[in-house]
Amino acid sequence: METTELLEIAARGEDSKHQFKVEATNATALAQEIVAFANSGGGRIFVGIADDGTAHELYAAQVGTLNQLVANASTTCVRPSINVTSENVSVGSGVVVVVTVPDGLGKPYQDHSGAFWVKNGSDKRKVTAREEIQRMFQNAQLVHGDDVRVPGTSIADVDLEVFREFFKLRFEQELDEQSNSLGQVLTNMRLLNGDSLTVAGLMLFAKAPNQFLPVFHVKAVCYPGSDIHASAYVDSADLYGRIQQQFEDALGFLLRNIHWEQGDQGVNSTGLPEIPRIVFEELVANALVHRDYFVSAPIRIFIFDNRIEIISPGHLPNNLTVANIRSGNSNMRNPILSSYANKVLPYRGLGTGILRALKEYPNIDFIDDREGNLFRVIVNRQTRH
Repeated sequence: METTELLEIAARGEDSKHQFKVEATNATALAQEIVAFANSGGGRIFVGIADDGTAHELYAAQVGTLNQLVANASTTCVRPSINVTSENVSVGSGVVVVVTVPDGLGKPYQDHSGAFWVKNGSDKRKVTAREEIQRMFQNAQLVHGDDVRVPGTSIADVDLEVFREFFKLRFEQELDEQSNSLGQVLTNMRLLNGDSLTVAGLMLFAKAPNQFLPVFHVKAVCYPGSDIHASAYVDSADLYGRIQQQFEDALGFLLRNIHWEQGDQGVNSTGLPEIPRIVFEELVANALVHRDYFVSAPIRIFIFDNRIEIISPGHLPNNLTVANIRSGNSNMRNPILSSYANKVLPYRGLGTGILRALKEYPNIDFIDDREGNLFRVIVNRQTRH
């Protein structure tokens, strides 16, 4: 880094990618900064720059000690250790040490006390909420929300007839024709963990999944006009049950609250929906299968005069972007649900659902709200006169 570039960065002030420090003498404190950057996309620590951007250059003896401190902090005070680089940049009669922390490949990182840190604007923040820690492990593909066991559940909560029908479709064999016990079959399919059903097992095959996971449902409201009203609505419903039931009920809610057009159909025909049915099938199925099951919130469907919004808890996983999904790319947040969903929903996986929806109805917007931790699909309706 050239001196002029460093001074330009200092003049702009701290942000989520640049942290200033007059000095660094504590390995633990430095490790916390390194952990925060490694968990948040990487960044640089400038030692010898004050918070206001003024230079407090270091001298030879300080630089040697600091570089040893950086090595110690990044290897013995960070779990797992991370390779950082340091660069001595000449400023005035001394130097500023620039420590570059890469976006970590071994996320989530912790300090030596086991604490997780992330960047929060120009500062750092200790992560304490269980759901957020779970999401960090989920983003690293170390755990999956649909694979978590649900305490208080058991094999007795499985709707056996529903599971028998699925098993025959999935494996082309009757459940009673194979030698394993029901418990072993469910365990092998990652629907049972120990004595408890997993989230996937519960949402796919339980008699009453919302008895144990009441927040995982669909909340649907049809409003007059183009804005949310505090009390005025045309139709509303809270949709519970297994994923298949939630899908069918959500689809029914959408189709009964949009316009149907006669077109060239006969007078006795029900007509065609203003938005093709397959669009809703693909978008609702994707919302149910790919939502973040570490977020305690329902899927929300809002119908307005000018648009329809389908809001899923959890932003796009990992580095997936809206441009990626528009090109057919995908990332399986819930691999168990994804692998079995095609037998209970019109879901084909492989990132093709969004493409099919766009092919049938291109006027769809996607918003990946990482700050709000949600994914919003906006189906724009045609203006009616």
